[in-house]
Amino acid sequence: MKTNLSPLAMALFAAFAAAHAEDAPDRQLGTVTINGTRPTSLPTQIPTTIEGVTRDEIERGINATDAEDALKYLPSLLVRKRYIGDYNHAVLSTRASGTGNSARSAVYADGILLSNYLGNGATFAPRWGMVSPEEIERVDVLYGPFSAAYGGNSVGAVVDYVTRMPTSFEAHAKLTLTHQPLKLYGTDDRYDGGQGRFALGSRDGAWSWFIDVSRTDSEGQPLTFQTRAVGAGAAGNAGLPVTGAVTGLDRTNTPWYLLGTATQYHTVQDQIKAKLAYDFSSTMRATYTFGLWRNESEGRPASYLRDAAGNPVYSGTVNIAGRSYTLGQTDFNLSNEDLRHTMHGLTLKTNSKGIFDWELTASLYDYGKDQLRAATIALPAALNGGAGRIVNQGGTGWSTFAAKGVWRPGAAHVTEFGYQREAYKLASIENATSNWIGGDPAARNAGFRGKTEIDALYAQDTWKFAPAWKAVLGARFEHWRAHDGATSNASTTAYHPERSENDVSPKAAVSYQADGDWVLKASLGRAVRMPTVSELYQGGINAAGQLTANDPNLQPEKSWTSELTAERRLEQGYLRLTAFGERTTDALYSQTNVLVTPNVTNIQNVDRIRTRGMELSYVAENVWLHGLDLNGSLTWTDSKIARNDKFPASVGKWQPRIPEWRATGVASYAVNDKLSLTLAARYSGTQYSTLDNTDINGFAYQAASKYFTADTRLRYRFNQQWSVALGVDNLNNYQYWNFHPYPQRTYVAELKFDL
Repeated sequence: MKTNLSPLAMALFAAFAAAHAEDAPDRQLGTVTINGTRPTSLPTQIPTTIEGVTRDEIERGINATDAEDALKYLPSLLVRKRYIGDYNHAVLSTRASGTGNSARSAVYADGILLSNYLGNGATFAPRWGMVSPEEIERVDVLYGPFSAAYGGNSVGAVVDYVTRMPTSFEAHAKLTLTHQPLKLYGTDDRYDGGQGRFALGSRDGAWSWFIDVSRTDSEGQPLTFQTRAVGAGAAGNAGLPVTGAVTGLDRTNTPWYLLGTATQYHTVQDQIKAKLAYDFSSTMRATYTFGLWRNESEGRPASYLRDAAGNPVYSGTVNIAGRSYTLGQTDFNLSNEDLRHTMHGLTLKTNSKGIFDWELTASLYDYGKDQLRAATIALPAALNGGAGRIVNQGGTGWSTFAAKGVWRPGAAHVTEFGYQREAYKLASIENATSNWIGGDPAARNAGFRGKTEIDALYAQDTWKFAPAWKAVLGARFEHWRAHDGATSNASTTAYHPERSENDVSPKAAVSYQADGDWVLKASLGRAVRMPTVSELYQGGINAAGQLTANDPNLQPEKSWTSELTAERRLEQGYLRLTAFGERTTDALYSQTNVLVTPNVTNIQNVDRIRTRGMELSYVAENVWLHGLDLNGSLTWTDSKIARNDKFPASVGKWQPRIPEWRATGVASYAVNDKLSLTLAARYSGTQYSTLDNTDINGFAYQAASKYFTADTRLRYRFNQQWSVALGVDNLNNYQYWNFHPYPQRTYVAELKFDL
């Protein structure tokens, strides 16, 4: 895996467009030039650290079943992918942002926004399913909010997927099979998956097109568990005597029983991605992108409890070792989901590299159908239908528009400027139903709706004021508005007043080319992360008419981030050392406000969080022997809550899900032009899920643990058309957690045809 090192902290990086399939980046220590006219979210000048991975590196070294797998070994990044096809919890974590902060990173594909800023947290993952691993040409990751071309959601990182466009006719087919044996608590089972992909593309004169179709059929391991604290049971003989409960310790080291699995998904996903481009000239191209993603999943539980006759027990009062516990009707929950989302993107751009270039981009992401059906009666009767609830988010989605320009008045200056607009709409209603499998909606249980919008103007200038020096100065002005907000329960609706805010975020960076091998860089930027529509409006109303889970008056997060970097070109690679820091005020977290009586638990502003750290990245090719490539990273982070008046117990504690140490390492050996072998490893140290760090046992359901995992991949190409790959993820079968259990040892087999 090669690393695209950033230019001089504001150094020239020409990535105004992404490369054609045959284009290779012209890589220098301070500048990376990518030729071509395909859309990309990258600005021309990138004043920050940038790392990346190419298509060849993905094929050779990564068992990639989903687009997010391309990020697996990049420095300081983690995607919380729980199983193949994980569509609603695979959020991205960066240097100073944990996996509970999905709105603090930005993910694009060919300039189209994939990040889901309808909310912040595990259920608002980027729409990874709109990109298949087979269409990726390269992925670039920009660290930090140092470019004025991005809004406050870029405070952690910006991920840009550049996908393929063909230069002649091509066809691709791929079959992937996966197998995961799993032993955890009372579960001992096997979970298999299959994935088929087919792609066609061509170019004829000024027209080019590419279409990618895939289906994934995946059985994920159990994700949630039904539990009871041992001490919560009433002593005595009441209840049905049962066996099978598994003893353990929860994340606070309190003894508990694990009674069974509550969620285990069988997922079937279909994806269609089509791209059509027309070249008006050698320097102007129009591109239309269409994506259709469909997901059908079944969530099924399994009880560990058995009565005297050996039958599973799902509800009622049970007796375990002389204590009685009550199981509710929905403790072992059944659910079906039916989702159909569409994406449209249109880009018109020039790439003359002359005095002036421009770009227009518009996109729409639409929840055409988004329905969850869940039973509210207990098993086994629920398998045949009965009372339930329906959650419908149809009509939810977002749209974007951007107009960008690049002006090059002379050799010393490159000026970028633009206007951007993002609009988000939440429309969610939950209704009761007489038949959870196929019944019509009945009375309303709850509802949430609202809209947020951001209009932004930005400009930044890169100035080469001396032969060895460059500087970048920029600013971003943003106008944010939230309106049409409403929160409902069964009988009451609370309407929220319109809000707006204006903010300016300055950016600055300087770089010095000390000699032919050394570059020194410094970057500083402010980012304002606005509250999302669900943080503002998605909650509940109690009997007194008070909001219980949301606060429409939340303040935006405001962060100052800095970076100092030294880059060294080695004889066979690159070495980078970066010191980074971040100070965030009004961070958005769910917590308990102890200053009010009764205490209120909801999303609140945390006064101040301070983060500092060091990141080391190394890339080398043909080390020791021809064909052996190495890359790795090591990150140290100190991220603490400095002030939190509403919850003083959290002051001085670690920011949730930010470990002190992280590391990655990849060794890939091309034995010859047909056979390659890869061994990779990832490490993360101790981390916490709670603001007060009381979850001291990381190796339990609902906890966040340290981990060390190793992966392998063997790829063999029989000829120009046929290749096969065999791999193992989590080779050492490490059991680790991020609230849910991560996959255990998983075997991957691929057969691929390329024409």
